[in-house]
Amino acid sequence: RIDKESARKHEQPPIDLSRLDGPEHDEVAVEIVRAAETLGFFQVINHGVPVDLLESLKDTANKFFGLPPEQKAVYRSEVSPTPLVKYGTSFVPEKEAALEWKDYISLQYVNDAEALQHWPIEIRDVALEYLRTSIKMVRKLLEVLMVNLGMKLVDPKIDALIDKKMVNMNFYPTCPNPDLTVGVGRHSDMGTITVLLQDGIGGLYVKIEEDMRFGKKGEWVEIPPTPGALVINVGDMLQVLSNKRYKSAEHRVRTTNTTSRVSIPIFTIPKLTEKIAPLPHLVEKDGIAHYREFMFADYMKNFFGNAHEGKKSLDFAKN
Repeated sequence: RIDKESARKHEQPPIDLSRLDGPEHDEVAVEIVRAAETLGFFQVINHGVPVDLLESLKDTANKFFGLPPEQKAVYRSEVSPTPLVKYGTSFVPEKEAALEWKDYISLQYVNDAEALQHWPIEIRDVALEYLRTSIKMVRKLLEVLMVNLGMKLVDPKIDALIDKKMVNMNFYPTCPNPDLTVGVGRHSDMGTITVLLQDGIGGLYVKIEEDMRFGKKGEWVEIPPTPGALVINVGDMLQVLSNKRYKSAEHRVRTTNTTSRVSIPIFTIPKLTEKIAPLPHLVEKDGIAHYREFMFADYMKNFFGNAHEGKKSLDFAKN
């Protein structure tokens, strides 16, 4: 459990991404790399996603979850008219000892035409615009991180790592006893890079993997909501590719008894057929491969086949 009173806030200022396009490019790239190598979480501003769109997203999510239950229930995974849309609660309810205190709707992206046809009409336009504007930023961030690992910008692997995209809307209702449950259990994200929009309520906590200037190993720090900012976090695939240089951060969400909360992540993940392994020149440099080669589809199947349990999903990839 998280003691909200004693948990510290992560005070690192957001990274200004507009500086990537100017003379300070290298300086900002160093900030991004440092964040990926330490906490695995950072916030960005001037990211190219319009702030009024972010406000509209939060409003739209709240309205959607306020719809009558029968309107949302048509998208439950057992009955959804399309495999691209899934409405549910908790992560893997059939495997969990304690359920997460949340509802969510998950929107898989294949192309604009399919999204317009299959995503719920109440949220599709704003969700599609969020994805469209965010993906440019994701590509910029990934290029910085991969170039730092010695890859070339033209490498087709960079595109293959964010081939699949998913927009989720999460709703955490007011909870009568927040100390007895969680909004989301301890986990790291299975993909490449996650973009997250928080509302102003807060409740996102990240575990520190090794001692650093703002905390000790094993401590949980809150990523405080910052107006107009987006939260970025490293996924498991970047930890594998970088042979552990980048950290896919273990994180969780706390519930609250004062007000409901929404958050809206975009998950970018590799092609299902993509073979993932530590980059060979990094293995050579380190003298050890911390992970084996695997097909991403197999990793994904394992991830969704188990309840959240910290970073245990990465055990699947260990040598």
